[in-house]
Amino acid sequence: MGDSTVATTPYGAWRSPIDAALAASHDGHPEYVGTVGDEVWWTAPRPAEGGRRTLMRRRPGAAEVSALPAPWNVRSRVMEYGGLPWAAVPRPAGGPLVVFAHHADQRLYAYEPDDPTGAPPRPLTPASDLDGGLRWADLRLHADRGGLGEVWGVLEEFTGEGPTDVRRVIAAVPLDGSAADDRTAVRELSDDRHRFVTGPQLSPDGRRVAWIAWDHPQMPWDGTVVMVADVTEDGRFHGTRPVVGETDESVVQVEWDADGTLLFVSDLSGWWQLERIDPDATGNGVIASTGLCPRQEEFGGPLWKLGLRWFAPLPGGLIAVVHGRGAARLGILDPRTGELADAPGPWTEWDATLAVVGSRVVGVAASPHSSHEVVELDIRTGYARVIGAVHTDPVDPAYYPRPEARTFTGPDGRDIHAHIYPPHNPGHTAPEGEAPPYVVWAHGGPTDRAPLVLDLEIAYFTSRGIGVAEVNYGGSTGYGRAYRDRLCEQWGVVDVEDCAAVAEALAEEGSADRARLAIRGGSAGGWTAAASLTSKTTAGLYACGTVKYPVLDPMDWAGEGTHDFESRYLESLIGPLAEVPDRYRDRSLTGRADRVSVPFLLLQGLDDPVCPPAQCERFLAAVAGRGVPHAYLAFEGEGHGFRRADTMIRAVEAELGLYARAFGLNPPGIPALELADRTS
Repeated sequence: MGDSTVATTPYGAWRSPIDAALAASHDGHPEYVGTVGDEVWWTAPRPAEGGRRTLMRRRPGAAEVSALPAPWNVRSRVMEYGGLPWAAVPRPAGGPLVVFAHHADQRLYAYEPDDPTGAPPRPLTPASDLDGGLRWADLRLHADRGGLGEVWGVLEEFTGEGPTDVRRVIAAVPLDGSAADDRTAVRELSDDRHRFVTGPQLSPDGRRVAWIAWDHPQMPWDGTVVMVADVTEDGRFHGTRPVVGETDESVVQVEWDADGTLLFVSDLSGWWQLERIDPDATGNGVIASTGLCPRQEEFGGPLWKLGLRWFAPLPGGLIAVVHGRGAARLGILDPRTGELADAPGPWTEWDATLAVVGSRVVGVAASPHSSHEVVELDIRTGYARVIGAVHTDPVDPAYYPRPEARTFTGPDGRDIHAHIYPPHNPGHTAPEGEAPPYVVWAHGGPTDRAPLVLDLEIAYFTSRGIGVAEVNYGGSTGYGRAYRDRLCEQWGVVDVEDCAAVAEALAEEGSADRARLAIRGGSAGGWTAAASLTSKTTAGLYACGTVKYPVLDPMDWAGEGTHDFESRYLESLIGPLAEVPDRYRDRSLTGRADRVSVPFLLLQGLDDPVCPPAQCERFLAAVAGRGVPHAYLAFEGEGHGFRRADTMIRAVEAELGLYARAFGLNPPGIPALELADRTS
């Protein structure tokens, strides 16, 4: 640091080298890792380029490079959250052929990055007359099928103007471009008996195919079924039948093993476990499965996006797995013995994106001290190394937080898991006897969890003297189905109580200043934050709150107020609307906006199809004239979750400005946030 002087400075007024621009530049992380021959490919965020995602490639022994120039944006909008948006194959000459979904129009494009002529990507699928478009995800490229080759994947097709006027099937697109202007050239492989499907997994002999399907009102973490079909010589599906799964059993990944058996992850035991099944072996009409590594920990997670991969078979019969309880480590499983050996290295969180090439396993990993990187493990040597998206410290790591995973006790003695990030800055200490302000973070989903990894947005606050408590409230994943099911019909109750219990515990033990507590969240976390500000049980606990692209009125959201994927989600989170309409009205945050008595910041993307801005506008109208200081920042061109650097900078600085006003802080160099007591 050059200066060993430690200044005694009030919390919230510490000087930090981690500014909003730096935090924004590190927002997002690599996704959808795959291999193309001996190359490793993945998608990567570009916040400074309008929030696009590019496609990266890394040849052996070479540095990573972008395979696609701007403005090409490799991102699918299937189910709005997307899925695996690219597939590629190596070719003997001319370099790889890649097919990808372009975010702007959702068409599939074919591209040859090594083409010496520099030819741009060419469209493979037609544009749609409907605004929703024809969308594609979870792609598989079969260069030897359908004459000149085909790409198989999930087709999402809008059939009307409403957000739920949609069908999904597995379909094949010829690589010759004949479907670019002709919808009839798209060959549908499955029927639309199911509302949702994942991409097709072709067996090693090419004779069968497997996929996962589910229907409303189930979400994929509630109940799914594995479908298997025979593949005819002309590439059609025949004899489609279910082999495993139910409406109350969640299967989140299925793969063929080399011997023709199916590997899958199911939560029938109460935990997402890895199992094997022979689809041809039946006893008394029942196909029996075998658990490969029974443990009280998760080998899977919530299927928010199509193409997530928690395990990958390796040559020789071993299986790479992402597993853990409240964490996600990479391990190598011997299914014959059940022995599981974890990969070496500092990484404590591995994402659900694994790829295999020979004896190498590639994934995306992070730790409390490093952000997400592309990491390769060689199972022959046991050596793991970073090969892409290398985390280089933009500032002295001494400014990074020192988090701790803790378990708190909530109502009825239940466990509540949380990650606590105390204020930390090597150049500052607080005056003796001063307790720090704390912000409780409620994650989105809500069927998801907050991982314990380096997040420069958290460091932005902790390095200024503001603590952060990320709460994996009841309903979060990573702790078994019983913990996940705590939120059933209790959304807006259990999540609010659990966040409050953590805040109260921190204040009671003296780790936080009871008078300077805040809550924040985005999406479903925005609901929890807003519900906490309008709940009678938490009245007076929080001094302010930050609410980002939230659900605010479940009655509206359950109707035509959101996209198809989550349009029936509230049936499990609150209850069937037709049976408990009063519960929806009672939990409407717009209906109890008169209970808000503390300052709040509301952040919203104006192009958000998941949580439309109309809900924010109605909430603000209900608050208007009540004398509650607030600010509303709405961003053109932003959807559900912010991706543009300028948006993220404005949002995080506004959030700090709110805490400065509510807590009486004086953060240096931060623009003042203007708060109004009425809508403008």
